Order: sequence, then structure tokens, then C-alpha cells
Amino acid sequence: MSTQNVKGLAELQKFLDQLPVNVEQKIMRAAMRAGAKVILTEARAKVPVGPPSGENATLYGAHAGALRDSLRITTSARKGTVKAKIRAGDNRNGQPVFYAHFVEFGTAAHFIAPKNAKALFWSGHPLENGVHHPGAVAKPFMRPAMHTQSQAALVAVGNAVKSRLTKAGLEGAADIEVEGT
Repeated sequence: MSTQNVKGLAELQKFLDQLPVNVEQKIMRAAMRAGAKVILTEARAKVPVGPPSGENATLYGAHAGALRDSLRITTSARKGTVKAKIRAGDNRNGQPVFYAHFVEFGTAAHFIAPKNAKALFWSGHPLENGVHHPGAVAKPFMRPAMHTQSQAALVAVGNAVKSRLTKAGLEGAADIEVEGT
């Protein structure tokens, strides 16, 4: 685990402590979204994009870049804690992208057996006894994005808080410098 140093966050926290809880949560949700957006941009740049197999395109209506297009930011605030998540594989336009974790982490070689004594079909040919899948190599995109952009995300959070506090007219908020080290 790496350590990230950002100057100016303690001063911003002092200003946030002066605000009502609901205002603080609104500011922090916007700030967390700003930080997550930095990581989301990098994840979208790193995600592998290729044409879907013919069967996937037929079954799911997938298109090239479906995984990249499924990346989303969600925020939540509960019991004084504000969270931002970057989700991969969300259903968009009726197109489930269920394989995001297979791309990120890869798969080991495994055997696929037919369900309910029905035959599996591969390219129109029945495989009544099942098939050995060779596995898939991991092509991580989310973890490298988080690793390379965590410092920039922290700075983005700090700058978003500073901007909102300055906009709210809190005296001295504009003078705080937020910078990564």
C-alpha cells in the first residue's frame, strides 16, 4: 500500500466542521465524485476494447467498448460517511456486461458442463459432455487506474471542497492551497 500526501486537507476540514451536516455531505459527495472521475478517466483509457464475439453480439447486443461504456460513478452518504464507487459492468441500454471481473482478474482453466442434461452448443455443434475452457489472462484496468491516479484523485477532492467552500463565501477558504507531494 502506498502513502499519499496532500497538503491543505486539514485546513479544509476545519472549514467543513463549521457547516451543518447536510451541507457538508453535499459538498463531500461532489468532492468524492470529482476524485472518482479522475480514476474513472484513467480506467476507461486502460480497459481493453475489442469486438464482441458473434454469439455475444447476438445474445446481448454487445458492441465494441461495451465494458468501457459500462463504467460508472455512484456516490452515497450514510451516517456521516460519504462514499464514491466506480462500478464496472452496469446494465446499460439493456446490455449486461457481466464479464468485467473476468477481464480484471482473469480466470483459471476450468470445465464447463451442460446444465439439466442439455447439450452445450459451440458454433452450432452440440457438446453433450461439456468442454474444457483454457482460462483467460487477466487484463487489469481498474486497479492500475487506482494505483496511478490516487494522488491526483486526492488533490481533485481537495480542490473540489475548496471550490465549494469558496463559492459558499466562507472567509479564508480561497487562500488554502491544496497540492500533492
